[in-house]
Amino acid sequence: MAPIAVGDKIPDGTLAYFDAENQLQQVSVHYLAAGKKLIIFGVPGAFTPTCSTKHVPGFIEHAEALKAKGVDDILLLSVNDPFVMREWTKTFPDNKHVKFLADGAASYTHALGLELDLSEKGLGTRSRRFALLVDDLKVKVANVESGGEFTVSSAEEILKAL
Repeated sequence: MAPIAVGDKIPDGTLAYFDAENQLQQVSVHYLAAGKKLIIFGVPGAFTPTCSTKHVPGFIEHAEALKAKGVDDILLLSVNDPFVMREWTKTFPDNKHVKFLADGAASYTHALGLELDLSEKGLGTRSRRFALLVDDLKVKVANVESGGEFTVSSAEEILKAL
């Protein structure tokens, strides 16, 4: 399957997260995205170095600027279970706007065509690093990284595109 691209409609799928009352929730991507302008950014894994020190902090730091440019929501997608994602969220106490969503079986990542096989590194199927700007389910910007790079999927690059 070809990776999601500009002009495509994002697929629907179900992701998981823990709400403010620490209850496990399942949510439809289309429910989150319909009628909204949002960013979906994906990382190879929770607690990994680049994800934890650069990618996620950048979106947290620039969340207000992104919202000022019309972004309704910022969704973080990782191929981890919701329990790992809940614990990872706790490492970002200043986060007010980034929603951490678990794609435990990588089914949504596969639907996007953005899976990455890291089996030889002992990590199994993960997500490629990416950032999508989506407006009412339609992809307006698709910044997808090659290999282990972190050059085009940052919050700063999305801000430039807005």
